[in-house]
Amino acid sequence: MKRSLFGRLWPNVTAVVLFAGFVFPVYWMFSTALKPTGDIISENPVWFPTNITFEHFKRATSVDNFWTYVGNSLIVTLCAVGLSLIVALAGSFALARMRFKGRRGFIIGFMLAQMAPWEVMIIAIYMIVRDASMLNSLVPLTAFYMMMILPFTILTLRGFVAAVPRELEESAMVDGCSRSQAFRKVILPLLAPGLMSTSLFGFITAWNEFPLVLVLNKEAEAQTLPLWLSSFQTAFGNDWGATMAASSLFAVPILILFVFLQRRAVSGLTAGAVKG
Repeated sequence: MKRSLFGRLWPNVTAVVLFAGFVFPVYWMFSTALKPTGDIISENPVWFPTNITFEHFKRATSVDNFWTYVGNSLIVTLCAVGLSLIVALAGSFALARMRFKGRRGFIIGFMLAQMAPWEVMIIAIYMIVRDASMLNSLVPLTAFYMMMILPFTILTLRGFVAAVPRELEESAMVDGCSRSQAFRKVILPLLAPGLMSTSLFGFITAWNEFPLVLVLNKEAEAQTLPLWLSSFQTAFGNDWGATMAASSLFAVPILILFVFLQRRAVSGLTAGAVKG
């Protein structure tokens, strides 16, 4: 039975409206960063910039310690994602392949940890870091970012490991591989979509995190880009061009990563939820 015209039309219209609603703020941010100041403050909105300028980007990157903030954000984010993947690979394999007492409790615990609001634990985290004399250090940020990412990473990779037939692993072990070699040579290559989807989620989570660095790192040399972005408007007032340029610079790494990983990441998020 053929679907009615309305039944065929409304999903496409809804998708277009949602797409426009999500994409327009991003477009306006980048276009404003490229407009001259006169076009930005004009009473008549300039929808498409014609006189493109990069002066706002130069002003944004000329802020003191800008490249220090970039380096700190990259170090903390990449280390947190890398460590979480290493731990999650071992944890997801244990949860998917091994049967031990309390296994279901572990899984429920990871789910609860994923839902827990980290903001309510900031005071406790601050006291722990302060007592350890590690304020204004990137090490606590890396450790806590890793713990934020870890539950989702383990639960997602667990679905991928469970979806790999046991026969493949057993065949490799019959051919002389140890369990660790079978995991490395057989299972690990099949986890690429899951690794990409969890890496993308972890990168976005750690890159955007703001409350912890605000509380733990007061010195400028130990701060990251989210904190820099929050103070940028305070320092430059109503310079909306520079503010939008700063926001664009902050968003570029995530957009680039998403463009390269989006196809495998989406398939990874759906395939990892099939079996577990």
